[in-house]
Amino acid sequence: MAYLSMGEAHRRITDYLNRFSDAVFSQDGASLKQLLSLSANSPSLLSLADALNVFQDANRLIKQSEKYAQYGEIIAPLFRSLQSYRLGNLVDTYSAFEKAANAFIQEFRNWESAWALEALFVVAYEIRVLAERADKELASNGKSPEKLKGAGSFLMKVFGVLALGTVHLCRSVIRSIETARIFDFEEFPKRDKVTYMYYTGRLEVFNENFPAADHKLSYALMHCNPNSEANIRMILKYLIPVKLSIGILPKDQLLEKYNLVEYKNVVQALKRGDLRLLRHALQEHEDRFLRSGVFLVLEKLELQVYQRLLKKIYIIQKQKDPSKAHQMKLETIIKALKWLEMDMDLDEVECIVAILIYKNLVKGYFAHKSKVVVLSKQDPFPKLNGRPVNS
Repeated sequence: MAYLSMGEAHRRITDYLNRFSDAVFSQDGASLKQLLSLSANSPSLLSLADALNVFQDANRLIKQSEKYAQYGEIIAPLFRSLQSYRLGNLVDTYSAFEKAANAFIQEFRNWESAWALEALFVVAYEIRVLAERADKELASNGKSPEKLKGAGSFLMKVFGVLALGTVHLCRSVIRSIETARIFDFEEFPKRDKVTYMYYTGRLEVFNENFPAADHKLSYALMHCNPNSEANIRMILKYLIPVKLSIGILPKDQLLEKYNLVEYKNVVQALKRGDLRLLRHALQEHEDRFLRSGVFLVLEKLELQVYQRLLKKIYIIQKQKDPSKAHQMKLETIIKALKWLEMDMDLDEVECIVAILIYKNLVKGYFAHKSKVVVLSKQDPFPKLNGRPVNS
């Protein structure tokens, strides 16, 4: 390290403080991320580290100005981390950076928009990289490598602040977690595991990957504090549409207990095969379903409703004449729909039945000339058994 005067050290530190506060004030995420990227070894951050190791009293500079002091909880530990990084003390580097990162998350929560997402992802990346290097240092000194585990807990916290409206940006954080699989997921605190599974489960709902969504949200529900009704309700708000999409209907008592009555008519529509009721339920709670991002999932339940309607017609026919129950006239389906105040012509109904057969919700074939669906005599209405209709 070249000789550095006290005055030059002071100038470099105040320059960084100004750049940090200006980046936040102008909501300049690109500039802010560069100020947080320790492992990039940028000349400006390395020269700042030299200045900090010469000046040794940067905390006083932070506290003496309101402009800097409001970010002191981020900057003070960040400065300590930089000093340790420059001196090659990687365990101290990680410990101080983790404090800065937790303070950054608190600030991020308070900012009105997600302008600092890029900076958040840099912090998540640095946490992982610095933890890996710190663990190597610990292992080489014969100590237990434990920092990566702490990094995993921090990365899970990031999910608590991510806005799912920008789901494409979540992948960066997921990659940070998935590539650091040296740690055992089950060793993390229960609340962190529940948070992670809840948010990644919601992401799977968005991607319409229902088996994965079912696994993750069910995990979150199983491990959630049973006394935390608000959190259970949040999980069920997404788990119920997932369960419905794979053919599992919740009990009315569950919907009432957790005040999820908006799903009551959706469930009834599935039980009755009543398409009109499903559409009415979706229309009545459209804003709520759109806000939580499950509207399209619920809209796709229409095929299950049609299947249930055909099954009810089949049961009635079987009671009247068991020998002809497996032959269902399209005209009979049209009449049932008309009774539900749903007017559909022959072509529309034929198209719907063709889709039901294609999706394996109905086993059978068309006899086109006589306009009859010939149902299989064995299991004409297969159960979904946890399989999404769209697979």
